Amino acid sequence: MLQQEAAVFVNPSFCFFRVNIEGQMTQFAYYYIGIGSGVLLVSYFQIMFWVSAAARQTQRIRKTYFRKVMQMEIGWFDCNSVGELNTRLSDDINKISNAIADQVSIFIERISTFIFGFMVGFIGGWKLTLVVVAVSPLIGMGAGLMAMAVARLTGRELKAYAKAGAVADEVLSSIRTVAAFGGEEKEAERYDRNLVEAQNWGVKKGSIIGVFQGYLWCIIFLCYALAFWYGSKLVIDSKELSPGNLIQVFFGVLIAATNLGQAAPCLEAFASGRAAAKTVFETIDREPEIDCLSEDGYKLDKIKGDIEFHNVTFYYPSRPDIKILDNLNLHIKAGETTAFVGPSGSGKTSAVQLIQRFYDPKEGMVTLDGHDLRSLNIQWLRSLIGIVEQEPVLFATSIAENIRYGRPGVTMEDIIQATREANAYHFIMDLPQKFDTLVGEGGGQMSGGQKQRIAIARALVRKPRILLLDMATSALDNESEATVQEALNKVHTERTTISVAHRLSTIRSADVIVGFEHGRAVEKGTHRELLERKGVYFTLVTLQNQGSSNIAQDEISEESEEEIGFKLGDFKRSSCRSSVRSSVRLRSQSKLSSDFVPDFVSGSLKIASDVGTPAENSLEKDADEHKESASVARILKYNQPEWPYMLLGSLGAAINGSVNPIYAVLFSQILGTFSIPDLDEQRRQINGICLLFCVVAVISFFSQFIQGFSFAKSGELLTRRLRKVGFQAMLKQEIGWFDDPENSPGALTTRLATDASMVQGATGSQLGMIINSLTSIGASFIIAFYFSWKLTLVILGFLPLIGLSGVFQAKMLTGFAKEDKKAMEAAGRVSSEALGNIRTVAGLTKERSFVESFEEKLELPYKSAKKRANIYGLCFGLTQCVIFMAYAASFRFGGYLVRAEGLQYMLVFRVISAVVISGTALGRASSFTPDYAKAKTAAAQFFKLLDRVPKISHTDGEKWENFKGEVEFLNCKFTYPTRPDTQVLKGLVVSVKPGQTLALVGSSGCGKSTGVQLLERFYDPDEGKVLIDGRPSYSVSVPFLRSQIGIVSQEPVLFDCSIAQNIQYGDNSHRINIEEIVEAAKTANLHDFVMTLPDKYDTQVGAQGSQLSRGQKQRIAIARAIIRNPKILLLDEATSALDTESEQIVQSALDEARKGRTCIVIAHRLSTIRNADIIAVMSHGVVIEQGTHDELMAKRGAYYKLVTTGAPIS
Repeated sequence: MLQQEAAVFVNPSFCFFRVNIEGQMTQFAYYYIGIGSGVLLVSYFQIMFWVSAAARQTQRIRKTYFRKVMQMEIGWFDCNSVGELNTRLSDDINKISNAIADQVSIFIERISTFIFGFMVGFIGGWKLTLVVVAVSPLIGMGAGLMAMAVARLTGRELKAYAKAGAVADEVLSSIRTVAAFGGEEKEAERYDRNLVEAQNWGVKKGSIIGVFQGYLWCIIFLCYALAFWYGSKLVIDSKELSPGNLIQVFFGVLIAATNLGQAAPCLEAFASGRAAAKTVFETIDREPEIDCLSEDGYKLDKIKGDIEFHNVTFYYPSRPDIKILDNLNLHIKAGETTAFVGPSGSGKTSAVQLIQRFYDPKEGMVTLDGHDLRSLNIQWLRSLIGIVEQEPVLFATSIAENIRYGRPGVTMEDIIQATREANAYHFIMDLPQKFDTLVGEGGGQMSGGQKQRIAIARALVRKPRILLLDMATSALDNESEATVQEALNKVHTERTTISVAHRLSTIRSADVIVGFEHGRAVEKGTHRELLERKGVYFTLVTLQNQGSSNIAQDEISEESEEEIGFKLGDFKRSSCRSSVRSSVRLRSQSKLSSDFVPDFVSGSLKIASDVGTPAENSLEKDADEHKESASVARILKYNQPEWPYMLLGSLGAAINGSVNPIYAVLFSQILGTFSIPDLDEQRRQINGICLLFCVVAVISFFSQFIQGFSFAKSGELLTRRLRKVGFQAMLKQEIGWFDDPENSPGALTTRLATDASMVQGATGSQLGMIINSLTSIGASFIIAFYFSWKLTLVILGFLPLIGLSGVFQAKMLTGFAKEDKKAMEAAGRVSSEALGNIRTVAGLTKERSFVESFEEKLELPYKSAKKRANIYGLCFGLTQCVIFMAYAASFRFGGYLVRAEGLQYMLVFRVISAVVISGTALGRASSFTPDYAKAKTAAAQFFKLLDRVPKISHTDGEKWENFKGEVEFLNCKFTYPTRPDTQVLKGLVVSVKPGQTLALVGSSGCGKSTGVQLLERFYDPDEGKVLIDGRPSYSVSVPFLRSQIGIVSQEPVLFDCSIAQNIQYGDNSHRINIEEIVEAAKTANLHDFVMTLPDKYDTQVGAQGSQLSRGQKQRIAIARAIIRNPKILLLDEATSALDTESEQIVQSALDEARKGRTCIVIAHRLSTIRNADIIAVMSHGVVIEQGTHDELMAKRGAYYKLVTTGAPIS
């Protein structure tokens, strides 16, 4: 589009012939009316098409990126943090969107005006234009250097933000672990360290942009000085140009240079978009080593299920220096049940993962019915396999849908039958919503035992040809286990079954038992054959029997020694998993039964709810729906510490805004010089004006740099502060707040990633540009009022129309921004759930389902973007149109004033020049409206979070010196906030004195874990009290209380840092030295293993400890609890993931650690609690009997039945 200024003075006679000046100005007014009408239409289409195209492109990029990520092999996820991937999906792609939306159209507009301006210049005077063109390479060179520097710095900034996003994702996914160990402050600091790095890169980027902007405008104004000086030579000395031609050339070049300068912010957006796109498109262009969505490969007509390992050697991609499988040769016959046993880290699970083709062997091959797995269609292969893990993953949908994930198109009758076989039917029917009950994120609304039964039903409904069982009944009570084990034994028929187990009773009847050691199959045979061999299996059985037999000798003397060993082994919880567990993040997993103290939902120390369905907090949601957008004043208040920078930046912006109006005055003065008859005086004035242009150039350089640096600094500091305080505010919320699906880790990390950067739309560099524009408008109108207040008043009459257009645009776009935000959070939840549980998703071949769900969530933002494009285009076009109408009115009325009131045409020219500049500034200011609308909406979310008062305060409460550790539950009744229709505790009464050990036993879902959650003050009871040393728990300081409690869980959560740092996490109150770490590691039987690693205690454990086996993770968690030295110790099957030999050593260490401490043990394996001072048997939220082991055996009640027969507790 031809910039409006060019049309004004293309007629060289205009300025110098007063003859019929009103007629000529009226003619120009008509031109402007025509141009304004055309601009309305053209500007609408310009913005609407580009913003719509950008929305379509952004949607396509998001879809393509997510689809490609879901295609990647599991090994790729071992090396890429899920938190970083989610940040790429939100923040990085937003930057790409910003680079390809209206910025492209504005850039094209600026460049086309630049080209057209030079064309006008060449037509009017090619010599003068060539002189100006000669300076252009300086501008181009500066722009090129700036673009390269900004792209590089943006890349580093985004990388730092991705790391911060990964930290936030990890912490929020493990919030219960963080809360239990009082790690909130430490995690906020860890998050902030990455923010500081990103902030520093952002400030450097802003400084470079400021230098370039200053350099650009300095060159432009020096170019004006050169052009005017040389042009005057051509007019005065050589007479090659008339004054009118000079003005025409000068205006053409002026418009060209000005638009080139105004294109600079577009280059910044392009550079940021390119840097963000680099990483995104690298992923999109990467070809996966194992394409999980590939249609290639054979599908066999007939499946027997014969599996064979041929000289298989395997290393994990993330740990290429550690050999996991070493020349493994193993034949698994079709239709047989084969059990894998062996110490922790021996390669059992790695072998299972190769069967699923999560990885390919480095050497050798794995075959199915003689066919290399690599030659088979991967989706078809995995559809043959059903897997039940110790750590079952459920998805955030209903129970029925979770089971339906096992096999598409399954009927409700099949689902019911599967739940009956998995002993899940009765507990499901007791729930208010039955099969429609939502399980929550990661199954968080279910207990561990309930989740495992649902997962087993999902595997049974799949009717697989190959069944993989990894401690499939580990989280079940004895009654459930017996029922489910029988069901699993039935489905073994005509299936190839592989069972990985430590509980040897579950594999005694296996057709073949394979003993693993150091990545090799060292022995193979039946149970009796291996006992006779006295090898690995014999050692495991002997050690296990030694731990189990003591409890039974007095009560069940009639049974044979071997039978005792295996019967009582049923109470054992010694699950083992192979070496490097490479799950990127087990965030969505609710890892323990509510029979245990903590249930790790979202990979966190979530002590599971026992039964029920999630319900929404309608009051809070309604409040959110009607939440108004935040005021700019409050946003700026958060920038208060940076006010010195903002004032300095505002000063720079104000100077920059004043430069153009001053230029208008200087330029109008040029017209007067040509009417001076004295040539020497004429030359003197021209030289003076040129010198003033040079002064303005130098001032512009420094003021542009000051504006760029100051607002970049203040904007980056605000972004960092908002992210930090937002993250801290999240960490201060009570645990119940995180149970709300709206506050899932995926949604929260999306908020942190996008909201803070959007707030910069009301601050930062955008604020500088707005101040620049407003100052320019203000200075222009001051000049205009000074020279002709009448003409200026006419022009001011058009401003309300522009204001109304801006207000309407901001209001509409704010509404769309709210819709977008909610929809993108929903998409973030889908991506977070899928990527966090990628192994389960891949194992169930549900990649396409999640891709479709993600794409469906993107439809609403896309439709909203199309509406937004129309509103934005219409308002933008209207604003531009009104500006041209103002020009038309000023020309017509200016002509009248020249004729009727004798106003000098030079003064009219000055007023109109000021109007041109103010109009340009208004147009520039209106382009910031979308960013402003987004900023207000994003800020409102932040302030809503910051204003929320947690229901359990971290700041109030009493502390005392002599903490004893006495705990008493007095008639506690409790209902989870998300399940108000299901009461979990119905009057819990139990107590434990200082130094005593209390053991809680009972069926899955009876309320054991809920009681411990109340002790940790994750929740407060609805009725009754929890007394700590005689004080009500609600009156005790939360950080103080939790500092007195240590916990060892069946499924520990480790953080993505070194082994030493994970052990240090046990005590965040002071700095732990390496000697203390080593001592704790030795006590936990960890030290020798750590010393075999290349980096020893500096070894990185990976996300959620994914680089370690389960047993190794467990020992680190035990060391973490030991170093805490708590007064109250909570033990939840603390040795369950250890091999038998390590278990006995660690159990001794834990027995030693229990001395002198109040200890609460939750267990199924009764040999670990026989010596407890009090054993409390729970059922349906109450204690039905309690006493010592001997007292309860003498009563011959529920506990006696549990010990002797494994009968259910009622």
